[in-house]
Amino acid sequence: MYPGAHVDRFPDKVAIVMAESGATLTYRQLEENSIRLARHLHDAGLRRGDHVALLSVNDPKVYEVYWAALRSGLYITAVNWHLTPAEISYIVDDCGARALIVSAALAATAEQLTAQTPQVQTRLAFDGPVEGYSSYEQALAAASPEPLADQPRGADMLYSSGTTGRPKGIKLPLADRQVGDPPGDTYTAIFGPLYAFEPHSVYLSPAPLYHAAPLRFGGVVNALGGTLVVMEKFDAELALATIERHRVTHSQWVPTMFVRMLKLDESVRARYDVSSMQAAVHAAAPCPVEVKQAMIDWWGPVLHEYYASTEANGATFINSEQWLRKPGSVGTAGLGVIRVCGPDGAELASGEIGTIYFEREELPFDYHNDPAKTAEAIHPTHPTWTTTGDIGYVDEDGYLFLTDRKAFTIISGGVNIYPQEIENALALHPKVFDVAVIGVPDEEMGESVMAVVQPEAGVTAGPALAEELREFLRERIGAFKVPRTVDFSDDLPRTPTGKLVKGKLRARYL
Repeated sequence: MYPGAHVDRFPDKVAIVMAESGATLTYRQLEENSIRLARHLHDAGLRRGDHVALLSVNDPKVYEVYWAALRSGLYITAVNWHLTPAEISYIVDDCGARALIVSAALAATAEQLTAQTPQVQTRLAFDGPVEGYSSYEQALAAASPEPLADQPRGADMLYSSGTTGRPKGIKLPLADRQVGDPPGDTYTAIFGPLYAFEPHSVYLSPAPLYHAAPLRFGGVVNALGGTLVVMEKFDAELALATIERHRVTHSQWVPTMFVRMLKLDESVRARYDVSSMQAAVHAAAPCPVEVKQAMIDWWGPVLHEYYASTEANGATFINSEQWLRKPGSVGTAGLGVIRVCGPDGAELASGEIGTIYFEREELPFDYHNDPAKTAEAIHPTHPTWTTTGDIGYVDEDGYLFLTDRKAFTIISGGVNIYPQEIENALALHPKVFDVAVIGVPDEEMGESVMAVVQPEAGVTAGPALAEELREFLRERIGAFKVPRTVDFSDDLPRTPTGKLVKGKLRARYL
């Protein structure tokens, strides 16, 4: 399916609406504008397998560009606009983009990219002028509204968030079919029926659209004829108000958003009706058990979790009822077969912690322009088993439990310590706004555990608070895991999708 499939039935139905500005895009407009942009890009010489880069704040036109690429056999690379111009230029250059489309809201950054991305042949800017870029609106007005005769299905090629190094382009193979052929993309085929998306669905997207899950889930909503409600940026109380105002039925979150909403005053939380919610999906980062239990107590058994990656090499799924039986689990395999392996590559028994691989029939992705990184992701003896670097274990019933990222594991005195467990324990402490745990060099132990805490507003940081937090942890985790040192910071380096950029954090202390 794709948006054009719904134009005959409800051309004037709202396909996308912005939560704050109220700007809308109907299915008729989405279809026509994506056709016109596809025509413009085709006339500019782009062909199947070529790349379009997109630099935009959350805006309905993101999906005009998205569907123009998908109906032209092109790869679309949505770029994190919070990066520096040099980092953005690296991605635009690395993906080989022949076209770059930008939002005028990011004009200052976009103008700096021109000299650094000489391979780009077509530059368009929407919602206002940007020096060095042609008008997006004028380009569409001059293009034909007739679909191209050949509409091979394209795909996204997104970049990892780079929490442990430079972002990697994740290239999925192009399907050998036309854009309107069933079953569409993997996301629509899996998540559509799994969460019961249909034309009456109203989906809230509170996260940046350059991230894989928000971008792809919005595509699922368009493909199945629902309405996509996009927040310009996440705000805890505004999210609740938006659910009530639009009678939202589906949504997707990251755990830090849950924490922010749970920390609203009880009177604020009670002010908004969230009873329309049928499926509140969360992913992207592990959710502390206490946080998820609190959300189920508040919203009811509508929480659904999946564990996956931009690489789409595998996935697990779990609903509220299953999670209440298996607290802390991310579910059972729904895409691929889970294989947990030790350092030597040997498969481990249930309950043993190791690297998580997914077995597929064929290699599902490669890292663009980086065969060495692709090779690192492949099991040493099974070429169709791949990993993204997470570690965990599978219990006797086949439920997967995440422990941490392999790159974040602290080895202190020869013992593995997983920061995630410590971070989870502190997540809902009333004096903690945010927390990260890292390993720092220690002459005696090799590494020691350090917690970096951003206190809640009005809370005094200092030795007394540090000891209070350490005592709080001693009641919840083993003494050897309690941070030897607690430092305080006004902010922690997180991506807008909630992931800690621990490389930057460690650099502060190393």
